[in-house]
Amino acid sequence: MPDMSASASLAMTHLVSFAKEVDEDKVTPGVLGFIVFAAMALAVWALMKSMSRHMNRVDFTQVPDPKAEQPEQTPADADAESAQAEPSGQAGKKQG
Repeated sequence: MPDMSASASLAMTHLVSFAKEVDEDKVTPGVLGFIVFAAMALAVWALMKSMSRHMNRVDFTQVPDPKAEQPEQTPADADAESAQAEPSGQAGKKQG
């Protein structure tokens, strides 16, 4: 047991000498900075957990659009239909 108290005593002397070397004019975050950082980390964790829970509740299946049931026309089909509707280039001219 005497070795343990000697090693503890040696450790304490090193810590005390280290504490004397710390400049009192130097600004460090300290305990308050750690508490603020830990609180922010905890808040981010809680928000991520909440977002994950809300995203799991979302139903991503889409209801088909009734207008989409009609077959879509390709540009070539649309040109063919417009050519049939306009006989021999007379679209836009009045028949009189």
